[in-house]
Amino acid sequence: MLIGKRIKDLRIEKGMSQQDLGDLVGVTKVSICGYENGTRTPSLETFDLLADIFGTTTDYLLGREVPIVSEDNSEFIGAISKDDIDIIQEFRHYPNLYGKLIKDVKRYVSLINKKMR
Repeated sequence: MLIGKRIKDLRIEKGMSQQDLGDLVGVTKVSICGYENGTRTPSLETFDLLADIFGTTTDYLLGREVPIVSEDNSEFIGAISKDDIDIIQEFRHYPNLYGKLIKDVKRYVSLINKKMR
């Protein structure tokens, strides 16, 4: 389960034990273990608190956002949704169209929109 993997990875990245994280969100170590293994689901309140503790979004924890970092992995730039990645990957199947989109995004998105009407 992606949520559990993300929680575990972020917890380890922060140098926290399951007990440390449990203390911060007000649940037991067993609950944190369950979240990470996918056998338990955090409440919405706990889920939101986990995102705050890790300095991320709930969408990232759900696997709906992918972090973007600089080329040398030194700085966090932002995030992009899985849907946006799917769109970009699909456009790359059409190199001519993709090249035109890159050169003048507003114009070609407008043309696509007009064509869809």
